[in-house]
Amino acid sequence: MSTYLISDIHGCYDQYQELLRKIDFSKDDELFVLGDALDRGPEPIKVMLDLMDRENATLIMGNHDATALMVLRQLTKEITDDSIAEITPEVLNVCSAWFQDGGFSTMKKFQEQEPPVQTDLLSFLEDAPFFETIEYNRMLYILVHGGLGNFDPSKELEEYQPEELLWDRPDYNRDYFPGGRIVLVTGHTPTPYIREDRRPLVYEGHGHLAIDCGCVFGGRLAAYCIETGETTYVNGLNR
Repeated sequence: MSTYLISDIHGCYDQYQELLRKIDFSKDDELFVLGDALDRGPEPIKVMLDLMDRENATLIMGNHDATALMVLRQLTKEITDDSIAEITPEVLNVCSAWFQDGGFSTMKKFQEQEPPVQTDLLSFLEDAPFFETIEYNRMLYILVHGGLGNFDPSKELEEYQPEELLWDRPDYNRDYFPGGRIVLVTGHTPTPYIREDRRPLVYEGHGHLAIDCGCVFGGRLAAYCIETGETTYVNGLNR
């Protein structure tokens, strides 16, 4: 049994499937996706439906997933005076920003689904946790999409606000948990922006493990194995 970490699939379904084949992912293994399964890429809903069908896969909420949930939930409501009143200028601004930041592909593919499937998709997203932890070989891995905003070493993970976990970008030169026993695992920030060599490879250092290698931007999709410390890659979306 192996435990794999993947992040920021962003609708790159073919690359995601290729990566699962490459690691020979089976029902005996476990998969954690650190957010942003949706938006930007060509098949975000196919990625979601695949994750929903796997009992051994967990989607951690990402900022794109959270925004998609809010917008899609609003757009699928029955049109009533109350639902119309909920469409405030703030909601319209969020919708507009979402479409401009890759939400169109999610919206298009979501609309192609039958209403029961749409309901299941929204329920799956609503149940996505904001973080997970894994203990292995006396190490604790904290899995979160963005980071730990307003970090305080005495702060419990449950005390962080969603926006602090979804949108924050850590200081990758800072060891948040000195001692070498705790690793903060994140997506959200493509590793070419973190690594000195600007390569689309996993970044490890200062107590961090950053695994978003920019697949949707033509980088790579990475699967990190907790038990071996090895990373498997496939090439990202051709642009």
